[in-house]
Amino acid sequence: MRDHIRPGQPAIRKPPGFIAVEGPVGVGKTSLVRRLADTFHCEMLLELPEENPFLARFYHDPQRNALATQLFFLFQRARQMQELRQSDLFETVRVADFLIDKDALFARQNLDDDEFALYQQVYQHLTIDAPQPDLVIYLQAPAGVLLQRIQKRGIPAEQQIQRDYLEKLNEAYTHFFHYYDRSPLLIVNCAEIDLVSNDEDYQQLVEHILTSTSGTHYFNPHPSLL
Repeated sequence: MRDHIRPGQPAIRKPPGFIAVEGPVGVGKTSLVRRLADTFHCEMLLELPEENPFLARFYHDPQRNALATQLFFLFQRARQMQELRQSDLFETVRVADFLIDKDALFARQNLDDDEFALYQQVYQHLTIDAPQPDLVIYLQAPAGVLLQRIQKRGIPAEQQIQRDYLEKLNEAYTHFFHYYDRSPLLIVNCAEIDLVSNDEDYQQLVEHILTSTSGTHYFNPHPSLL
């Protein structure tokens, strides 16, 4: 059964045409994207980490495999943005589990200076005219919560992720989105809510999405008791 807005709400406004969901590993980006796509009957653009042959090697030995891992993701995301730019942006709603503007955040965290300089040259070439989202949803949660969720979902390669890596990643995300102003931004505190399994939490978020405006906004609800 498809998700829907609760009866009694005002007439459904049209959702933003291009929504990007962002946040650190384990926060629930892809799960939320799948549910939003079902609700809004729209296309998904997914990161597909399982297609990256270097990712498991990166978690095992970050220093040796960071550049290859990062470049693979960059080429993958840039290809999707190119396909999106060439399509009819007014034809349908699209929701993605990545924001290509944020790609350099991971690169700066994981690459040495020479590798990062090379990465930047490639990034600048590949991301020219990349479409900007009509809304960015930034999901955030403490490192301890992320680690619990990573362990619970049990993806073998991710079990090597350490808490200190997640803490540094959270700091980088916080800094990035503090200055982000290229699209309307909705910052969601996911520490104590369940946007995937709890309908009450999810419907509150959908209502925020449908009334999104320019600037930065915050969604920090009390967890439902359902």
